[in-house]
Amino acid sequence: MTKRILLFIILLAILPAQIFSQGTSAKVEGQHYPAVPDMFGGPMGIERVAYGGFPLDAHHKFYKSEVQDSAGHVIRLQIDLGNPYNIDEVKLYPVIVHTHPSVRSNFPLRFRIETDNDPEFPQPQLVFDHTGSDLVEEIAPERIEKFRPAQPVRGRYVRLTVTKLNTTDNKKFLFELWRFEVISGGKDVAEGRPLYDSERGFLGKHDLLRPQRPSGEGVVTDNPENVTQPETWKPVHTNLSVPRDGVSLAPGLFKTTMERNAEYLMNTYTADEMLNEYRLRAGKPSPAKMKANFWIDQLHGSNAGRFLLGAGNYLRWTEDKRLRTRLNEIVDGVEDCRDPNGYYIMGFPEKEFFYHENSGYCRSMLTQGLIEASIAGNQKALPMLRAYYDWFNRCPYLPEIVQRGHFGRQGIIASTRLYNTPVGKPEDLQVVQRYYIEDYWMKQLVDRDIDAIWKLPYDRPHCYLIPTLESYADLYKATGEQQYLDAVFGGWDLYKDYYQHIGGAISVCEGAPFPPKSNLLDGRTGELCGNVFWIFLNQRLHLLYPEEEKYVNEIEKSIYNVALPDQSQNGSIRYHTKLVHRKSNGDMKNTCCELQGTRLFSALPEFIYTKAADGIFVDLFHSSKVTWEHDGKLFKMEMTTHFPNQTDVKLKLSLRRKAASNIRIRVPAWATQPVDILINGKVSATGAPGSYVSLQREWSNNDIISFELPIEFKITAYEGATQPYCDKDKHTHALEYGPILMALTGESISKGQITLPFPASQLVGKLLPEDEHGHEHSHALHFKIAGVDDETLRFVPYYEIEKEKMTCFAFFTGK
Repeated sequence: MTKRILLFIILLAILPAQIFSQGTSAKVEGQHYPAVPDMFGGPMGIERVAYGGFPLDAHHKFYKSEVQDSAGHVIRLQIDLGNPYNIDEVKLYPVIVHTHPSVRSNFPLRFRIETDNDPEFPQPQLVFDHTGSDLVEEIAPERIEKFRPAQPVRGRYVRLTVTKLNTTDNKKFLFELWRFEVISGGKDVAEGRPLYDSERGFLGKHDLLRPQRPSGEGVVTDNPENVTQPETWKPVHTNLSVPRDGVSLAPGLFKTTMERNAEYLMNTYTADEMLNEYRLRAGKPSPAKMKANFWIDQLHGSNAGRFLLGAGNYLRWTEDKRLRTRLNEIVDGVEDCRDPNGYYIMGFPEKEFFYHENSGYCRSMLTQGLIEASIAGNQKALPMLRAYYDWFNRCPYLPEIVQRGHFGRQGIIASTRLYNTPVGKPEDLQVVQRYYIEDYWMKQLVDRDIDAIWKLPYDRPHCYLIPTLESYADLYKATGEQQYLDAVFGGWDLYKDYYQHIGGAISVCEGAPFPPKSNLLDGRTGELCGNVFWIFLNQRLHLLYPEEEKYVNEIEKSIYNVALPDQSQNGSIRYHTKLVHRKSNGDMKNTCCELQGTRLFSALPEFIYTKAADGIFVDLFHSSKVTWEHDGKLFKMEMTTHFPNQTDVKLKLSLRRKAASNIRIRVPAWATQPVDILINGKVSATGAPGSYVSLQREWSNNDIISFELPIEFKITAYEGATQPYCDKDKHTHALEYGPILMALTGESISKGQITLPFPASQLVGKLLPEDEHGHEHSHALHFKIAGVDDETLRFVPYYEIEKEKMTCFAFFTGK
């Protein structure tokens, strides 16, 4: 054991044992905590501004001056406080470049601040003068600048006069501010007051003078009062589990998707390329020659996590020597690149912890990839993670990890997933309780506040908020604390009611504003990541409430209408689920949706069945085999079906001897009538749509369970804000066949638009089934339309669309 490793162990041992206790001395006071060097060369502990400006806070707008040709052009901002006040302090908040929280965006270089009781400033009183030299930004440039008058001053009007503008190219000169506060008696008296700009005139109320956000404008999230002790936890045991093995697929949609995904994994990057950043960080030679690529250059180390997520899940069901060899090579490479301290394993240097998305996204993807590798049988992955998180759980960066870590909240899932592994510790959850739980946001979720998602005050709206809900579900299951479950239910309702396209795609992504029910169709929507997270969230809720069919219904829609459609025929993975015009080309460059897509495609078998202490749940319908044990007896069952092309399902049991077990059959909510469940040809039970039928009995070898799922077309009107689809006179509708979203394809579709010459209510009656060869009355879900001039028009499952012109939203001449 090296001296450095021994020293690290000793330091961990002597750290306060109550570091996670409520109200201990480890609490961060204000915004100050132990001064250790950070990536910016300044002390951690200064008062920093949280992220500001689009796209990281898409709801609030920062101030941006008019662009000038000269740095010396003078610009004035003036605030009317309404009444005279003693001016104790003025605070100016910089706008922070979202990709690098150490870079200011055009903070004024020279300026002075004055006050007067007359708006014309005939007798200005000086608050602060910084016109003699440029403001130095080298040390902690993201700090809040505070200016106090040398002697008491009082006035109604406060003026900022900028005498030297900033620039990024020495051609265009301007200045930007995130926030402007005037402090009197401990209160910001400028809040909500009118703003005047010497270039634009009267601006009225402006976000520069808005109220502070719920947790203030700093970067610290530290709530030791949220931490609970393990001895008070009341874990929720459901006696259900996700299959980790024992499911094999027969030929069909899921099997094809998995095999394409295996080839995608082998054909994208080599092991040397995926280990390149780890070797460079460790100072080791790297034979890889990488092309410039945002998804590699800015998301350090995530490429290795991508492969581990996909290959680890695949190897649970099917052995593949190529994938196994490469998976082990990557894990070995990560281990070989550990820092000499023995614990640091990330693909970026510790000093770059807060660069871009390192602290959340990149850390989470490697962590989850190593977890999947361990489930697939790799013995090194979990010990490495445990050593790293023993450091992470006590590292000095935690108080700023949510606010300063560029959508840092997305890293929460890494800790709760680690807790649920054999090496998990209570500290993994206590870190989440203390540094990730944002009380104001949990309350918004519980209250089902319609602004909780799209007006997230510290970042942009995003489908990456769903992993937070996943983590809340993990916290509830571990602790039994109802507040977490209440927040999950609230968040589930908000996404389901306000941010879901017809067919199930999660409509809120990032960047543009996404008002509730806007359901935008113009490209940046339906991010594959969002539905992968949505699937895993609903899987958690299914484990907690297995009799509530609605959670599996969401999983089914997401798989058929988002996941399968977003895999190209060559195995590449699409970013957005485009529902009109044309699908995008798939990517092979390590996008976030590739990471989540490859993870899901390889995990598809686990969603067909759920194992229970007394038997098994049949959740989805795909030809497959499954094994389980009950009371020491082995059960084997084979499902035969051609769903969704055909809706009959047969389950055949194989047993050495008679044995009792409970087999629960899902009757989907989309079923159009109750479903009779037959055992050996005789009706044994009937299930209502949206329920599970319990078959508790003693089973014999070769017993057969059979049923047919009644399915019909459904027409649904578009609700959203995209022109011209939202125009009432367009009568825009989508077509579904049970859980399957249908797409209309044909030559007369132009830029995703077509008007069918009849009311939407007549569509189903005009559909003529055919197969891909034009033969009528086949079981393929291909339908011509009677009474239209364009004979190339066809409705087909959206997941079959590759590069054709298409739309999932057709116009009609009436309802």
